[in-house]
Amino acid sequence: MGILSSIRSRLSSSPRREEARPAVSASAAQSTVRTGGTVPLVGSSWQALQIATVYRCVQVLGGSVAALPLKYLKRASSGVYREDDGSRLSRLLAVEPDTAYNAFDFWDQAVRQILLRGNAYIIPVWSLVNLGEIEKLVLCSPGSVAYDSTSGTYTVSDIDNGIGGVFGERDVIHLKNLSLDGKNGLSVLSFARMTMSIAGSGDSETLNRFANGGNVRGLLTNDTSVRGFGEYRDDELKASAQKLDERFRAGERIVNLPGQAQFQQLSLSSVDMEFLSTRKFSVREICRFFGVPPSYVFDDGATNYKSAELANVDFLSQTLNPLLTKIEKELLRKLVAPHRYHRFKFEFDRRALYATDLSGRADYQTKTIASGVYTINDWRRYENKPEVPEGDRVLVSANLKPLDALVREGAGSDGDLTDNAV
Repeated sequence: MGILSSIRSRLSSSPRREEARPAVSASAAQSTVRTGGTVPLVGSSWQALQIATVYRCVQVLGGSVAALPLKYLKRASSGVYREDDGSRLSRLLAVEPDTAYNAFDFWDQAVRQILLRGNAYIIPVWSLVNLGEIEKLVLCSPGSVAYDSTSGTYTVSDIDNGIGGVFGERDVIHLKNLSLDGKNGLSVLSFARMTMSIAGSGDSETLNRFANGGNVRGLLTNDTSVRGFGEYRDDELKASAQKLDERFRAGERIVNLPGQAQFQQLSLSSVDMEFLSTRKFSVREICRFFGVPPSYVFDDGATNYKSAELANVDFLSQTLNPLLTKIEKELLRKLVAPHRYHRFKFEFDRRALYATDLSGRADYQTKTIASGVYTINDWRRYENKPEVPEGDRVLVSANLKPLDALVREGAGSDGDLTDNAV
């Protein structure tokens, strides 16, 4: 009893490995088996990225986050948050988090780990010379961290980055994908394995069809007038079938059959199998899992200007913005002391989303100036242009006036309204 209880306690206290996969029941495993072979499940990030839609979705999300400047802001005496340019943390976040990465590659890799592995772990390494200052941010290698949500500890064994040991909850920046308990993230692969496997099988089938010019499948039989075959005749028929299959695979189109053998084709055409429709379905399903509009993966079936604009708005507000906010909150939680959280904040500069959309960018700038949110010099500094005299004055559009003032302006000396009155 002592040995059994020791084993149970050791198992219950063992750290949980990242990207926990749901157990597959026997019935679910048997459901993947079909006549003629087994449907392979996509089980690794490398296999998943071989699917074009998955590759594009991960590239879009990772690149979109990495392209936005991440700023470390400090609240001034006026109550306005300003970028803390003199802080080393500001340079780490915006330029070089680690000597092995620039800022773009760092955040791109972090998002890829979030999507494909469910969790990304970043360890702040504090300086031994300048106390209270972060020397670098280390993105842990995939599979090198075990998180025990019960004790709130991270067991790290990262040989590539030279980091190991047990870290506390506040010592590791833990970025999670969809989580069922709020503590352990689950990758997109955990939920989309079947859909990705269908897409992968479709790619393999396409390669198989084009590799041999559309190889046929069928049955090779003998003269049906003769009852019974016998062992010798069965062996000869099997050998003939193997030779016939090899000739078809080699690309031969017209072949001869030995003796009185007969060939009956069983293969269905691509039209019968609705092969192309199945592949389109897989693209849409994968996009749903990643939250990326199909137009972003170049699936422009029925896209017009209005639908493309709405797709951009949905992607920015429902997919990209929650991911950015998740990173901002986790950085604030782990890098700023609890009693100083109201003085600092981390923020992605979302204005960079309009970097290549020149018409949308100009419209946005015009409206922010007209509403008094930004001044002319604010935008000129952002565009790296020299300031202009009186460009710091806050301007407001004068097209709107109170109704009673407009009535007074339009009233004549005798109390009648002129043509400009309402």
